[in-house]
Amino acid sequence: MRLSILDQAPISDHQTPQEALIESMKLAQAGERLGYTRYWIAEHHDLAGLACPAPEVMLGYIGAQTNSIRIGAGAVLLPHYKPYKVAEVYNMLATLFPNRIDIGIGRAPGGSAEATNALSDNFLQQVWKMPESIDTLLHFIYNDFPDNHEFFKVKAAPIPETPPIPWLLGTSKKSAILAAEKGLAYTFGLFMSDNDGEEIVKEYRKKYTSRNKEDKPQVILTVSAICADSKEQAEEIALSSYVWGKQREKREGKIGVPSISDAKEYVQKENLQEDFKKMKQKVLIGCPKEVKAQLFELEKAYQADEIMIVTITHSPEDRIKSYELIAREVGLNGNVLDVI
Repeated sequence: MRLSILDQAPISDHQTPQEALIESMKLAQAGERLGYTRYWIAEHHDLAGLACPAPEVMLGYIGAQTNSIRIGAGAVLLPHYKPYKVAEVYNMLATLFPNRIDIGIGRAPGGSAEATNALSDNFLQQVWKMPESIDTLLHFIYNDFPDNHEFFKVKAAPIPETPPIPWLLGTSKKSAILAAEKGLAYTFGLFMSDNDGEEIVKEYRKKYTSRNKEDKPQVILTVSAICADSKEQAEEIALSSYVWGKQREKREGKIGVPSISDAKEYVQKENLQEDFKKMKQKVLIGCPKEVKAQLFELEKAYQADEIMIVTITHSPEDRIKSYELIAREVGLNGNVLDVI
Protein backbone atom coordinates (compact mmCIF):
# COMPACT_ATOMS: atom_id res chain seq x y z
CA MET A 1 0.00 0.00 0.00
CA ARG A 2 1.19 3.50 -0.88
CA LEU A 3 0.15 6.27 1.48
CA SER A 4 0.47 10.04 1.16
CA ILE A 5 -0.36 13.21 3.08
CA LEU A 6 -2.78 16.03 2.29
CA ASP A 7 -2.22 19.05 4.53
CA GLN A 8 -4.79 21.84 4.80
CA ALA A 9 -2.42 23.87 7.03
CA PRO A 10 -4.91 24.21 9.91
CA ILE A 11 -4.29 26.79 12.64
CA SER A 12 -5.03 25.64 16.19
CA ASP A 13 -6.52 28.15 18.62
CA HIS A 14 -3.21 28.47 20.47
CA GLN A 15 -1.14 29.04 17.31
CA THR A 16 -0.13 31.93 15.12
CA PRO A 17 -0.32 31.38 11.33
CA GLN A 18 3.49 31.30 11.26
CA GLU A 19 3.55 28.50 13.83
CA ALA A 20 0.95 26.56 11.85
CA LEU A 21 2.99 26.83 8.65
CA ILE A 22 6.14 25.68 10.46
CA GLU A 23 4.16 22.66 11.68
CA SER A 24 3.22 21.95 8.06
CA MET A 25 6.91 21.84 7.20
CA LYS A 26 7.54 19.49 10.13
CA LEU A 27 4.70 17.26 8.93
CA ALA A 28 6.30 16.98 5.49
CA GLN A 29 9.60 16.06 7.12
CA ALA A 30 7.87 13.43 9.23
CA GLY A 31 6.11 12.05 6.15
CA GLU A 32 9.43 11.68 4.39
CA ARG A 33 10.99 9.94 7.38
CA LEU A 34 8.03 7.57 7.73
CA GLY A 35 7.88 6.53 4.08
CA TYR A 36 4.85 8.44 2.79
CA THR A 37 5.00 8.76 -0.99
CA ARG A 38 4.01 12.40 -1.33
CA TYR A 39 2.99 15.49 0.61
CA TRP A 40 0.47 17.92 -0.88
CA ILE A 41 -0.66 21.20 0.63
CA ALA A 42 -4.04 22.74 -0.14
CA GLU A 43 -4.95 26.22 -1.37
CA HIS A 44 -7.54 28.26 0.51
CA HIS A 45 -8.39 31.95 0.46
CA ASP A 46 -9.49 33.93 3.53
CA LEU A 47 -10.94 30.86 5.24
CA ALA A 48 -10.75 31.15 9.01
CA GLY A 49 -8.28 28.74 10.56
CA LEU A 50 -6.45 27.77 7.35
CA ALA A 51 -2.98 29.22 6.80
CA CYS A 52 -2.06 28.53 3.17
CA PRO A 53 -3.38 30.63 0.25
CA ALA A 54 -0.20 30.04 -1.79
CA PRO A 55 0.98 26.41 -2.04
CA GLU A 56 3.75 27.41 -4.44
CA VAL A 57 5.39 29.49 -1.69
CA MET A 58 5.14 26.72 0.88
CA LEU A 59 6.49 24.14 -1.58
CA GLY A 60 9.67 26.15 -2.06
CA TYR A 61 10.08 26.26 1.72
CA ILE A 62 9.22 22.59 2.23
CA GLY A 63 11.27 21.38 -0.72
CA ALA A 64 14.35 23.03 0.77
CA GLN A 65 13.69 21.27 4.11
CA THR A 66 13.18 17.77 2.65
CA ASN A 67 15.11 15.50 0.31
CA SER A 68 13.06 12.80 -1.37
CA ILE A 69 9.31 12.91 -0.70
CA ARG A 70 7.24 14.11 -3.65
CA ILE A 71 5.62 17.48 -2.95
CA GLY A 72 2.81 19.32 -4.66
CA ALA A 73 -0.37 21.33 -4.50
CA GLY A 74 -3.65 19.78 -3.60
CA ALA A 75 -4.77 21.74 -5.50
CA VAL A 76 -3.83 24.65 -7.72
CA LEU A 77 -7.24 26.27 -8.26
CA LEU A 78 -6.75 26.77 -11.96
CA PRO A 79 -9.71 29.05 -12.81
CA HIS A 80 -8.01 31.79 -10.77
CA TYR A 81 -4.82 31.72 -12.85
CA LYS A 82 -3.33 31.80 -16.31
CA PRO A 83 -2.00 28.33 -17.25
CA TYR A 84 1.28 29.86 -18.37
CA LYS A 85 2.03 31.30 -14.93
CA VAL A 86 1.16 28.00 -13.24
CA ALA A 87 3.49 26.16 -15.62
CA GLU A 88 6.32 28.63 -14.95
CA VAL A 89 5.96 28.27 -11.18
CA TYR A 90 5.86 24.48 -11.15
CA ASN A 91 8.59 24.13 -13.77
CA MET A 92 10.76 26.26 -11.52
CA LEU A 93 9.94 24.07 -8.52
CA ALA A 94 10.71 20.98 -10.63
CA THR A 95 14.03 22.54 -11.59
CA LEU A 96 14.90 23.20 -7.94
CA PHE A 97 13.65 19.83 -6.69
CA PRO A 98 14.11 17.34 -9.55
CA ASN A 99 11.65 14.47 -9.98
CA ARG A 100 9.69 15.48 -6.88
CA ILE A 101 7.00 17.94 -8.02
CA ASP A 102 3.28 17.27 -8.56
CA ILE A 103 0.62 19.70 -9.76
CA GLY A 104 -2.77 18.83 -8.38
CA ILE A 105 -5.33 20.74 -10.45
CA GLY A 106 -8.69 21.81 -9.03
CA ARG A 107 -11.52 24.13 -10.02
CA ALA A 108 -13.11 25.08 -6.67
CA PRO A 109 -12.97 28.75 -5.63
CA GLY A 110 -11.25 27.90 -2.35
CA GLY A 111 -12.97 30.68 -0.45
CA SER A 112 -15.95 33.01 -0.26
CA ALA A 113 -17.54 34.75 -3.23
CA GLU A 114 -15.99 38.01 -2.05
CA ALA A 115 -12.51 36.48 -1.84
CA THR A 116 -13.02 34.94 -5.28
CA ASN A 117 -13.91 38.32 -6.77
CA ALA A 118 -10.89 39.90 -5.10
CA LEU A 119 -8.62 37.20 -6.51
CA SER A 120 -9.78 36.83 -10.10
CA ASP A 121 -12.20 38.08 -12.73
CA ASN A 122 -14.96 36.02 -14.34
CA PHE A 123 -14.35 32.96 -12.17
CA LEU A 124 -17.40 31.04 -13.40
CA GLN A 125 -16.46 31.74 -17.00
CA GLN A 126 -13.00 30.32 -16.30
CA VAL A 127 -14.58 27.22 -14.74
CA TRP A 128 -16.42 26.63 -18.02
CA LYS A 129 -13.09 27.01 -19.83
CA MET A 130 -11.41 24.47 -17.55
CA PRO A 131 -10.89 21.79 -20.25
CA GLU A 132 -9.22 24.35 -22.52
CA SER A 133 -7.11 25.69 -19.64
CA ILE A 134 -5.94 22.19 -18.78
CA ASP A 135 -4.91 21.59 -22.39
CA THR A 136 -2.91 24.82 -22.40
CA LEU A 137 -1.25 23.98 -19.08
CA LEU A 138 -0.28 20.50 -20.28
CA HIS A 139 1.19 21.89 -23.49
CA PHE A 140 3.32 24.31 -21.46
CA ILE A 141 4.42 21.58 -19.07
CA TYR A 142 5.35 19.11 -21.81
CA ASN A 143 6.56 21.83 -24.20
CA ASP A 144 4.58 20.30 -27.06
CA PHE A 145 2.37 22.96 -28.63
CA PRO A 146 1.56 22.26 -32.31
CA ASP A 147 3.46 24.38 -34.85
CA ASN A 148 0.43 26.53 -35.68
CA HIS A 149 -0.45 27.40 -32.05
CA GLU A 150 -0.13 31.03 -30.94
CA PHE A 151 2.07 29.93 -28.02
CA PHE A 152 4.31 27.63 -30.06
CA LYS A 153 7.39 29.81 -29.45
CA VAL A 154 6.61 30.50 -25.77
CA LYS A 155 8.45 28.42 -23.16
CA ALA A 156 7.47 28.07 -19.51
CA ALA A 157 11.10 28.50 -18.51
CA PRO A 158 13.04 27.14 -16.79
CA ILE A 159 12.41 23.77 -18.44
CA PRO A 160 13.22 21.01 -15.93
CA GLU A 161 14.77 17.69 -16.93
CA THR A 162 11.74 15.93 -15.46
CA PRO A 163 8.41 17.78 -15.82
CA PRO A 164 6.09 18.14 -12.84
CA ILE A 165 3.43 15.44 -12.78
CA PRO A 166 -0.14 16.73 -13.24
CA TRP A 167 -3.12 15.26 -11.37
CA LEU A 168 -6.75 16.32 -11.59
CA LEU A 169 -8.58 16.53 -8.27
CA GLY A 170 -12.32 16.20 -7.90
CA THR A 171 -15.35 14.85 -6.07
CA SER A 172 -17.77 14.15 -8.92
CA LYS A 173 -18.29 12.15 -12.06
CA LYS A 174 -17.73 15.31 -14.10
CA SER A 175 -14.19 15.70 -12.78
CA ALA A 176 -13.48 11.98 -13.25
CA ILE A 177 -14.57 12.10 -16.89
CA LEU A 178 -12.51 15.23 -17.50
CA ALA A 179 -9.41 13.54 -16.04
CA ALA A 180 -10.06 10.48 -18.19
CA GLU A 181 -10.50 12.52 -21.37
CA LYS A 182 -7.28 14.47 -20.72
CA GLY A 183 -5.29 11.34 -19.87
CA LEU A 184 -4.55 12.62 -16.37
CA ALA A 185 -4.05 10.80 -13.11
CA TYR A 186 -7.08 11.36 -10.86
CA THR A 187 -7.45 12.12 -7.16
CA PHE A 188 -10.92 11.53 -5.73
CA GLY A 189 -11.71 13.49 -2.55
CA LEU A 190 -13.77 10.93 -0.67
CA PHE A 191 -13.42 12.92 2.57
CA MET A 192 -15.41 15.82 1.10
CA SER A 193 -17.88 14.00 -1.16
CA ASP A 194 -21.27 12.40 -0.60
CA ASN A 195 -21.35 10.98 -4.13
CA ASP A 196 -20.96 7.32 -5.11
CA GLY A 197 -17.19 7.31 -5.14
CA GLU A 198 -16.73 3.74 -6.30
CA GLU A 199 -18.87 4.36 -9.37
CA ILE A 200 -17.06 7.64 -10.09
CA VAL A 201 -13.64 5.97 -10.01
CA LYS A 202 -14.90 3.12 -12.20
CA GLU A 203 -16.13 5.70 -14.73
CA TYR A 204 -12.68 7.30 -14.76
CA ARG A 205 -10.93 4.01 -15.48
CA LYS A 206 -13.52 3.05 -18.09
CA LYS A 207 -13.18 6.30 -20.07
CA TYR A 208 -9.46 6.87 -19.64
CA THR A 209 -7.63 7.86 -22.83
CA SER A 210 -3.84 8.02 -22.57
CA ARG A 211 -1.79 10.91 -23.93
CA ASN A 212 0.98 8.48 -24.87
CA LYS A 213 1.75 4.76 -24.65
CA GLU A 214 3.44 5.04 -21.25
CA ASP A 215 0.48 6.66 -19.47
CA LYS A 216 -2.10 4.60 -17.62
CA PRO A 217 -4.98 5.45 -15.28
CA GLN A 218 -3.83 6.27 -11.75
CA VAL A 219 -6.11 6.85 -8.78
CA ILE A 220 -5.42 8.45 -5.42
CA LEU A 221 -8.24 8.18 -2.89
CA THR A 222 -8.20 10.96 -0.29
CA VAL A 223 -9.66 10.17 3.13
CA SER A 224 -9.84 11.79 6.55
CA ALA A 225 -8.27 9.74 9.34
CA ILE A 226 -7.29 10.08 12.99
CA CYS A 227 -5.31 7.31 14.64
CA ALA A 228 -4.24 7.01 18.28
CA ASP A 229 -3.16 4.29 20.69
CA SER A 230 -6.81 3.44 21.38
CA LYS A 231 -10.12 4.07 19.65
CA GLU A 232 -11.36 6.05 22.65
CA GLN A 233 -8.35 8.34 22.47
CA ALA A 234 -8.73 8.77 18.70
CA GLU A 235 -12.38 9.74 19.14
CA GLU A 236 -11.41 12.32 21.75
CA ILE A 237 -8.83 13.83 19.40
CA ALA A 238 -11.37 13.82 16.56
CA LEU A 239 -13.73 16.00 18.60
CA SER A 240 -11.52 19.03 17.96
CA SER A 241 -11.80 18.72 14.19
CA TYR A 242 -15.54 18.06 14.35
CA VAL A 243 -16.27 21.06 16.58
CA TRP A 244 -14.01 23.29 14.49
CA GLY A 245 -16.06 22.39 11.42
CA LYS A 246 -19.30 23.15 13.25
CA GLN A 247 -18.02 26.49 14.50
CA ARG A 248 -16.89 27.48 11.04
CA GLU A 249 -20.31 26.57 9.60
CA LYS A 250 -22.00 28.79 12.19
CA ARG A 251 -19.26 31.44 12.07
CA GLU A 252 -18.84 31.33 15.81
CA GLY A 253 -16.15 30.59 18.33
CA LYS A 254 -12.42 31.06 17.79
CA ILE A 255 -11.00 30.77 14.30
CA GLY A 256 -8.63 27.92 15.15
CA VAL A 257 -9.00 24.21 15.89
CA PRO A 258 -10.18 24.03 19.52
CA SER A 259 -8.57 22.00 22.28
CA ILE A 260 -10.07 18.64 23.22
CA SER A 261 -11.43 20.05 26.49
CA ASP A 262 -13.07 23.01 24.72
CA ALA A 263 -14.48 20.66 22.08
CA LYS A 264 -15.99 18.36 24.73
CA GLU A 265 -17.62 21.34 26.42
CA TYR A 266 -19.05 22.55 23.12
CA VAL A 267 -20.52 19.15 22.22
CA GLN A 268 -22.20 18.92 25.63
CA LYS A 269 -23.49 22.48 25.52
CA GLU A 270 -24.93 22.16 22.00
CA ASN A 271 -26.14 18.57 22.53
CA LEU A 272 -24.26 17.30 19.47
CA GLN A 273 -23.46 13.77 20.59
CA GLU A 274 -25.65 12.11 17.95
CA ASP A 275 -24.36 14.41 15.24
CA PHE A 276 -20.78 13.52 16.16
CA LYS A 277 -21.64 9.83 15.81
CA LYS A 278 -22.81 10.49 12.22
CA MET A 279 -19.63 12.43 11.44
CA LYS A 280 -17.48 9.53 12.63
CA GLN A 281 -18.92 7.38 9.86
CA LYS A 282 -17.12 9.59 7.31
CA VAL A 283 -13.74 9.54 9.08
CA LEU A 284 -11.35 6.68 9.74
CA ILE A 285 -11.02 6.82 13.53
CA GLY A 286 -9.40 4.21 15.70
CA CYS A 287 -6.32 2.41 16.93
CA PRO A 288 -3.67 1.38 14.37
CA LYS A 289 -5.19 -2.01 13.61
CA GLU A 290 -8.66 -0.54 13.10
CA VAL A 291 -7.47 2.24 10.80
CA LYS A 292 -5.29 -0.19 8.84
CA ALA A 293 -8.26 -2.49 8.27
CA GLN A 294 -10.37 0.41 6.99
CA LEU A 295 -7.58 1.59 4.69
CA PHE A 296 -7.17 -1.82 3.11
CA GLU A 297 -10.94 -2.15 2.74
CA LEU A 298 -11.07 1.15 0.86
CA GLU A 299 -8.04 0.28 -1.26
CA LYS A 300 -9.75 -2.92 -2.36
CA ALA A 301 -13.17 -1.34 -2.96
CA TYR A 302 -11.76 1.50 -5.08
CA GLN A 303 -8.82 -0.40 -6.57
CA ALA A 304 -6.86 2.66 -5.50
CA ASP A 305 -3.21 2.97 -6.47
CA GLU A 306 -2.60 5.14 -3.43
CA ILE A 307 -4.46 6.57 -0.44
CA MET A 308 -3.89 10.14 0.69
CA ILE A 309 -4.72 11.01 4.29
CA VAL A 310 -5.82 14.36 5.72
CA THR A 311 -5.64 14.64 9.51
CA ILE A 312 -6.70 17.68 11.51
CA THR A 313 -6.03 17.79 15.25
CA HIS A 314 -5.58 20.52 17.84
CA SER A 315 -2.15 19.25 18.82
CA PRO A 316 0.59 19.05 16.16
CA GLU A 317 2.06 16.16 18.14
CA ASP A 318 -1.22 14.22 17.88
CA ARG A 319 -1.29 14.83 14.14
CA ILE A 320 2.22 13.53 13.51
CA LYS A 321 1.64 10.62 15.87
CA SER A 322 -1.47 9.65 13.91
CA TYR A 323 0.51 9.49 10.67
CA GLU A 324 3.31 7.63 12.45
CA LEU A 325 1.03 4.98 13.94
CA ILE A 326 -0.58 4.37 10.55
CA ALA A 327 2.79 4.17 8.78
CA ARG A 328 4.15 1.66 11.26
CA GLU A 329 1.01 -0.49 11.23
CA VAL A 330 0.74 -0.55 7.44
CA GLY A 331 4.45 -1.24 7.12
CA LEU A 332 5.76 1.75 5.19
CA ASN A 333 9.48 1.21 4.78
CA GLY A 334 10.71 4.77 5.04
CA ASN A 335 11.79 4.88 1.39
CA VAL A 336 9.84 6.94 -1.11
CA LEU A 337 9.14 5.01 -4.28
CA ASP A 338 9.85 6.47 -7.73
CA VAL A 339 6.23 6.46 -8.90
CA ILE A 340 3.93 8.77 -10.83
